[in-house]
Amino acid sequence: MDPIDVRLLRELERGLPFVPAPFDEIGKRLGLSGDEVVERIGLLKRAGIIRKFRARIDQRKVGITANALVAWKPAGAGNDDLGKLLAEFPSVTHCYERRPVPGRWEFTYYTVHHGYSKDRVLDEVKAVAEKIGCSEYTVLFSTREFKRVPNVRLQEHGGDVS
Repeated sequence: MDPIDVRLLRELERGLPFVPAPFDEIGKRLGLSGDEVVERIGLLKRAGIIRKFRARIDQRKVGITANALVAWKPAGAGNDDLGKLLAEFPSVTHCYERRPVPGRWEFTYYTVHHGYSKDRVLDEVKAVAEKIGCSEYTVLFSTREFKRVPNVRLQEHGGDVS
């Protein structure tokens, strides 16, 4: 990596600018063309310095303010396919299976749902519950969002990537 790569990584950690040509905009800041920015990103990715390059939408800015974790307690045995079934619903963004804590927390499946209102999310969850035949569940809405931090951070001293 050279100093321009370090500066490029710092720019990318801030996120892409919301403009029609974001790589051109980053290039202006670094004294490069947009094509050179894209080429450098490709080289850093092939070298393993950048593992993933993906978009993350700020859901609150697009109006998605109701976020819920739903804990499911399916009745009886024979629910081996329930996780797969839950994961297939369009309203489910994440789906997990966990061991229950007997006598304290009997829920075994967890799904995450996002929506434009709590009522909409609750309606979606109710529809899922009816389709899978599960009447025991609890919906936990988030009350605030904590800062999201990228997995790869530049260290302040010398710009080494960890």
